[in-house]
Order: sequence, then C-alpha cells, then structure tokens
Amino acid sequence: MDFPTQYWHKLPDGRIQCDICPRACKLKENQRGFCFVRQRKNNQVVLTTYGLSTGFCIDPVEKKPLNHFLPGTPILSFGTAGCNLGCKFCQNWDISASKETAILSAKASPEDIAKAAKKHHCRSVAFTYNEPTIFMEYAVDTAKECHKLGIKTVAVTNGYICAEPRREFYSHMDAANVDLKGFTEEFYKKITYSTLQPVLDTLVYLKHHTKVWFEITTLLIPGKNDSNEEIEKLTQWVVKELGPDVPIHFTAFFPAFKMLDVPPTPLETLVRARDIALKNGIYYAYTGNAYNVETSSTYCHHCKKCVIKRGGYEILDYQLDKSGKCKFCHTPCAGVFEEKPGDWGSKREPIVI
Repeated sequence: MDFPTQYWHKLPDGRIQCDICPRACKLKENQRGFCFVRQRKNNQVVLTTYGLSTGFCIDPVEKKPLNHFLPGTPILSFGTAGCNLGCKFCQNWDISASKETAILSAKASPEDIAKAAKKHHCRSVAFTYNEPTIFMEYAVDTAKECHKLGIKTVAVTNGYICAEPRREFYSHMDAANVDLKGFTEEFYKKITYSTLQPVLDTLVYLKHHTKVWFEITTLLIPGKNDSNEEIEKLTQWVVKELGPDVPIHFTAFFPAFKMLDVPPTPLETLVRARDIALKNGIYYAYTGNAYNVETSSTYCHHCKKCVIKRGGYEILDYQLDKSGKCKFCHTPCAGVFEEKPGDWGSKREPIVI
C-alpha cells in the first residue's frame, strides 16, 4: 500500500529529496531510495510497505535486547523490508537487503497489531527485524493505537535518522535499542555505507531531550571494530555524553551476508569489552547472544550484588522492588521496572494477525 509521507522537498533540478535520513536520496519519478521502500510517485514520496510485514512473533523483551525495560515480559515483534544502511555483516539481510516485496506476506493495520498485542498479553510492541526509520509512518500509527490500549512501544534501530523526523518518531516511543555499530567513521563508511555522527546525535538526543528508555548494542566483529582502543573510546564517550546508567550490550558476530570469511566472535572478546566498559564507569554492561550467566546478569552499581540473574533470556532471580531499587541497599537501578518481572521466559511464538 502506497502511503503519502511528509519528510521530503523538491529540488531546483526537478528531483525530490527524501529527508527521512541523512542519506538524502534524490529521486526522479518512480525512482526508489536506497532503502527501496520509499519511492517517488506522482511528485511525492510514498511509503510502499505501509500495512505489510514479513510476519509477527512474540519474543522475550530481553531479545531486543532490553534488560532494563519490563524484564521477563513478552513483546510482539514485527518488521517490513529494506534498510537505509548497507551493513556487510547484516544478520537479517534477507529482509533488510530485500528488493522483493513478495517477502511481505503478512498484512495488518495498526489497529490489528495493537489488538493482537493485547489479545496475546504482550506488554509492548517492537518495530524490529529491519530499520523502523524507513517505515516510520506505519510504526508511528501503530504506536498510537498501542498506546490507546496501554501497550508500550519499542524501536530497535540503527539511529540513522534526520533531526525533524527523529523528534516525531521518538515522541511515540517508550523505549529503544540503538545499534552503535562501531566508533570510527572509517568503519561506518566501509562496512555500513553510512556515517557515525548522525547515530551519536540520535543517542545524545534520546538522553537529553526525551524520556525514552534506551539501551545500546554493539556487535563486535573480529578485526573490524573489536580493538581495545576502539572499545575504550566508545565506552568513554558513552559515559561522558550519555552518563554511566545507559546499558550497553556487546554481541557476537556470526558469518553472514557479505562477511562469510570472517570468523565468529569469541566469548572472550565480549567479556573483554564488558570489562573495559565497567572500568570506564558504565554501570550496566552485558555480553549478548552467548550463554553466560555472570556477564548477562544485572548488578547493583552501589553494592555490586546481583539484582537480576539471567540465564540466556530466562530470569533466574529478581531482587528489585516495585520502584526498581536494589532490595539489598535500596539504590535505584536505572530502567523501567515493576514489582515482579514477567514470566515469559525464552519462548519464541510466531502468530498470525
């Protein structure tokens, strides 16, 4: 379904520039942007995937990953097709790099999605699997319907978005996980075909201009962005610009898409990155997508006792009170918590809407 969008303007040479992200695609009639799903038609830019999805699935919220946002609760996840980055290592390349609308086999209105989340007792809905920036209008309308039913919304995003749409988009989000894919312009240019600064701008905006709860994920790729020096600079920047209470997840790379010749990330690399983050003052640093109870659990930054013990996506022990304070020393743990965690566990449940 073609849906009219607002973030674009006409150029003197007759082309139209899309203003949703810093890529600033300049389009002739019927031409598609880099993301593939935003297209110039009838002298405007339309979203071609509104109401269409690659499918719907109920996940643990920890899989997004969000460790400090309604722990243990189920989240209804969905995405569309396309992406505004070109990451050579993309784990969802069959969706994000797709130029085929045939993969969009599921149809659902924003109202349908909100009702399905309510029906299946999901506390939140995630815009994920591919970049939600590029299907912003569909995501925002869905968020509005979710909020009517008391359901929260989560963006799993690369953070590559322009300032004006960023303000609108995040005014409808309750939480986000932002991929900080590396910490050099060279990495962003050569590996993701984008630039670093707009992502840093998004992180600063979220921290200082919104009430959105957000966490950071960095996928560590052997020989590309996993040096001690780069992790030092990245974590020092987080503490300085965002503060020590923004959680960061270091996740393992597995060969995919255009980087099949690079080996998987060893657990030791993730643990080393976590140690550097903690040394530099980050309160909550995690190793992701690798089973390790010690490094995936949450610790009180004051008394150092374990307040949320995790085995994979399972919550094994929970020692926070209803206001999110440590039960041992009563120091607040940053995040969005309730008196009891959910009990969804690690289940993954595809659904049809």
